[in-house]
Amino acid sequence: MEIKILEEKKGRLVFEVKGETHTVCRALQKELWTDEHVKAAGYNIDHPLLGVPKFVLETDGADPRKTISAAIKRLQKTAEKFKEEAKKLK
Repeated sequence: MEIKILEEKKGRLVFEVKGETHTVCRALQKELWTDEHVKAAGYNIDHPLLGVPKFVLETDGADPRKTISAAIKRLQKTAEKFKEEAKKLK
């Protein structure tokens, strides 16, 4: 996965997530919406086979980079819990 910043302003970040699809982007979008500082979080993929996901994040003034980082950390914890529960099924 590669992240390319396209636009950065106070409370707004636009970036591309190369090498990812709806799966990761949708999970990140949902997790961002749980943050009280997020005003808007969404992404678009122009072409289903060739497109690169483009994300837009707007906050109430909170640092967008820190907001994304915190959301990713929460997703990692959730993934670890899911992995542990899946091991119990064996």
